[in-house]
Amino acid sequence: MDLALPKRIIKETQRLMQEPVPGISAVPDEQNARYFHVIVSGPEGSPFEGGVFRLELFLPEEYPMSAPKVRFVTKIYHPNIDKLGRICLDILKDKWSPALQIRTVLLSIQALLSAPNPDDPLNNEVADQWKMQEAEAIKTAREWTKRYASETQQQILNQSSLPTSTTQQTSSTTNN
Repeated sequence: MDLALPKRIIKETQRLMQEPVPGISAVPDEQNARYFHVIVSGPEGSPFEGGVFRLELFLPEEYPMSAPKVRFVTKIYHPNIDKLGRICLDILKDKWSPALQIRTVLLSIQALLSAPNPDDPLNNEVADQWKMQEAEAIKTAREWTKRYASETQQQILNQSSLPTSTTQQTSSTTNN
């Protein structure tokens, strides 16, 4: 663990490793402890059930005064996640508070998979289908989950030594 990291990040990371959130794995990158390789299992009963989704989470220098930057790497059909993997979640924007933690963000993303909100979309096309033809949208979400999120957690972990540059470049973009 990098000694230059604030104590808060070190403590949050240790807690994530010692008390993992069910269905979520968040592992800090070996070369940058502000960058996490995240795996979220699709929640039971959701169109994403059975899927294993890869995300990137980056803690900016201003953390915890500003929210983590998070995006889906795995392609997903969801009204609150756009084609670039950006996530529309209030706690990643105006509802962020320094009292929140990485763990809270990950649980909120998992909850968003359980309950997509087409009334606050980031992907209008998907949201429109979700509102007008929900059964068809759910079917498409299941198909995409099968097609793009069918890697096993072990396969993803084996790839987790990916370079961190993509998130560091996108960390200047805002989460919507």
